[in-house]
Amino acid sequence: MGVEWELHAGRPARDWDRSRATLIRGSYEHGDALASVLLGPGGAAQGNFGQVDPYGDTLFNEQQAESALSEVDGLLRRCSGPSQTAAVLALEELPRCCSQTPGSYLWFVGD
Repeated sequence: MGVEWELHAGRPARDWDRSRATLIRGSYEHGDALASVLLGPGGAAQGNFGQVDPYGDTLFNEQQAESALSEVDGLLRRCSGPSQTAAVLALEELPRCCSQTPGSYLWFVGD
């Protein structure tokens, strides 16, 4: 199980090939570590990040991404090792970019 995330210039198509047209950038190295933080031993994360489905897809618009930025510190406190910390720190970058890019979306792609 893992969660990858991508920043898109517009609403991404659910079809993988067509979604590449709006892709700005993504993160594909930290999926398992992020999923373990989101579903950690303390229960599911709260707030916006608590809505991310590690088994399906979750889409944030720019307002949701901006709101989620305030939750990063809470996710960092849930981390139990360097790989989880690296995942959360990498995650922080894309919601920040999304919140500053009008019309963009942050797409969490679950396993």
